[in-house]
Amino acid sequence: MPFPIPRLAPLALALALAPSLGACGSLRPDRALAVAPALVSHQLCSAVFVAGLEPDGYFREALVPDLSFLKPLERHSIDRAKGEVTARLGPFKATAVYRGAEGCLIAKGKVAPPVVLPPPAPALLAPIAGDAVVTPTDPALVAALDRAFAEPEEGPQDFTKAVVILKDGKVIAERYAPGIGPDTPLHGWSMTKSVTNALLGVLVQQGRLKMDQPAPVPAWAGDPRHAITPDNLLRMTSGLKFGASLSQSWKTAFDPTAQMVFARDDMAAMARAAPREAAPGAKFQYSNGNTLLLSAIVREAAGGDGAAVTRFAHAQLFDKLGMTRPVLELDAVGTPIGASHMWATARDWARFGALYADDGVVGGERLLPQGWVDYSARLTPGSEAFGYGAGFWTNRGITGLPAQRRAGMGADALMARGSLGQFVVIVPHARLVVVRLGISHTRTEYIGQMNRLVADALSATR
Repeated sequence: MPFPIPRLAPLALALALAPSLGACGSLRPDRALAVAPALVSHQLCSAVFVAGLEPDGYFREALVPDLSFLKPLERHSIDRAKGEVTARLGPFKATAVYRGAEGCLIAKGKVAPPVVLPPPAPALLAPIAGDAVVTPTDPALVAALDRAFAEPEEGPQDFTKAVVILKDGKVIAERYAPGIGPDTPLHGWSMTKSVTNALLGVLVQQGRLKMDQPAPVPAWAGDPRHAITPDNLLRMTSGLKFGASLSQSWKTAFDPTAQMVFARDDMAAMARAAPREAAPGAKFQYSNGNTLLLSAIVREAAGGDGAAVTRFAHAQLFDKLGMTRPVLELDAVGTPIGASHMWATARDWARFGALYADDGVVGGERLLPQGWVDYSARLTPGSEAFGYGAGFWTNRGITGLPAQRRAGMGADALMARGSLGQFVVIVPHARLVVVRLGISHTRTEYIGQMNRLVADALSATR
């Protein structure tokens, strides 16, 4: 049976154990503990300087549950003049710096000047709403929003921050929590993987990438990993042995994918070094490392550095969709953190969903290849217990518990889904997009409520 740990002793205990666990790789407590201040500094920096959120409330709702028993040992400070957040956990320290269009970055030395974006080109997508919040008059939609924002009577809260319902390219209902509005960027977490899917689709449509050919990773030349394709990486079937990213808690700090995101300068390099444990396509293993490798491929195709890939993402995707405040954050070498770190307004997330509701076409221009949406929604073999496609979660072909939990969303639905209950659910047959953003620490991370919300929206608009 487990032995009790005094409440204020975990740091000392972990450091004492570090030498004996030194051969355990990602199990080393010192590496895991270094994740905590990096997580706090980065997330608080983005919340304050990208989103303009009140820091104490964000820290309490979003970060304290993940810190768990380490919370009494954590200290942080915010320097608004410098655009910096510093966090400490015992001897471990991390400072995140705000970099404008590139969001925040854990600084470990000299930081390059932030990229300057040109004025956005006119959007191809027609305006989805006016300046005012779209308050529905339909009693069914009002009731659906009421349920979406209701908190459970007991247990962890859901902290719903924004809901937007888009039908036929127009917002028909939306609601925001206090302090949040149509212009507030919110964190998508793993919904960013679906944005990476879109950037790959743009490259394929432009003839600059093939998903079924060996991934352009020079380090794998003459290596069994050379057989891994971008499709394998997008479907999480690369066969690389590199941790798992399906859950988030204090224990996640021991996973190499969390150490990659919060404790490494060159995130894709850590993923590139992962050994092969299965043949490509033979095993489904949801890991952020797969998407970081794809992010590096996008960066190289866009020009090889952070400024080039940021301009590419805006010019070829965000601007065309009319997204007003998207921030795709980068690592220290300029690779997008394409597995987990994009901030955007709820309306921007709805605009992104509209691209997939309309088969990859916006304003008469095809941004994604014909058939790309169906490709993204096609169930990946081995993921039946989760319902994963290619950079999106899917309802197509699933059975058992996933089908029960998403029964109200429609059989053709696909979704961008992020930790703590972030959702962009796309129902192509109904041209419906439903966005929910919040901070849900419940075990199922809002999936049941999301199923009800989409079912309500489908019923009200049928």
